[in-house]
Amino acid sequence: MDWTHYRFLSRWPLPAPPATVYAALERVEDYPRWWPQVREVRPTDATAGVVRIRSLLPYDMTFTAREARRDPAAGILEVAMTGDIDGWARWTLTAHGTGTLARYDQVVDVHKPLLRRLAVPGRPVFRLNHRLMMSAGRRGLAAHLATV
Repeated sequence: MDWTHYRFLSRWPLPAPPATVYAALERVEDYPRWWPQVREVRPTDATAGVVRIRSLLPYDMTFTAREARRDPAAGILEVAMTGDIDGWARWTLTAHGTGTLARYDQVVDVHKPLLRRLAVPGRPVFRLNHRLMMSAGRRGLAAHLATV
């Protein structure tokens, strides 16, 4: 087992139609306004930017996110990531009752030296840290959608 390889899956039921959720999620530069753990997004060109995140644990992770797929008709947004983590992340949006189910898939390898050194003993804590970040993101996006 590669202890620095992670697969994450989150599902966010949201109280807005898919087109509204898609419009919010494609504006990555706005994530810090509603997602507390996304500390900074600095665009580098029209399809990429540097993202800095920090959840409960006392370390930042920085990576470049580059658009890999943008398909509003299919409800898919996907990025390739390089930096402290390498891999990809994808939002897939589907209608769910009167709202949206936002599915977030992420597959990454961790390159940040500290996290690599602590890979085996820290893995359960790192996974919990990610879960807490995603939970806060869901709450933040739901509140943000209520204002748009």
